[in-house]
Amino acid sequence: MIKKIPMTKAGYEKLRSDLERLVKVERPKNIQAISEARAHGDLSENAEYHAAKERQSFIEGRIQELQAKIAHAQVIDVASIQHSKVVFGATVDLEDGESGEERSYTLVGVDEIDVKRGRISVESPIGRALIGHEVGDVVTIRTPARTVDYEILSIRFDEVE
Repeated sequence: MIKKIPMTKAGYEKLRSDLERLVKVERPKNIQAISEARAHGDLSENAEYHAAKERQSFIEGRIQELQAKIAHAQVIDVASIQHSKVVFGATVDLEDGESGEERSYTLVGVDEIDVKRGRISVESPIGRALIGHEVGDVVTIRTPARTVDYEILSIRFDEVE
C-alpha cells in the first residue's frame, strides 16, 4: 500500500514549481555544461566534466524524488477545514505551563517545515502530541530536550502560504 503524503495546497504548488524549474531550467543548463566540458578533451582528468556529471546525478535524483512526492500527495485545503480538534493544517496557539510563554505552531507536511515561521511537521513529537486535542486541553509534549506541559489556547485554520 502506497502511503499518501499530506500537504497543503501551497506546499504542493512549491513542489510542482521546484520540479518544473529542475526539468525546464536546471537539467538543460547542466546538459549544456556537460557538452562544453566534453569539448575540452580528455575526460579522465576533466574536473568540469566530473562536476557536471555529479550535478546531473543530483538533478535527476531530485526530479525522481519530487515526481514521487507529487504522485503520492494528498492535498488538503486548509481554508475549508472547520474543526474543533487539532488536525493537519491547524494553527495552534499554546501556553507553556511552566513559563507562561505563548507559542504558535502550524501543523504541515514534512516538505513544508519552517521552524522560524512556526511550521512544524504533523509527524514531529510536538505535532503528534497535539493531534486530536481541543482548546483548553493540557498536552504533555516530550522532546529530546525536555518535557513540557502546554495548554491549547486556540485552534484556527489559516491558509498556509
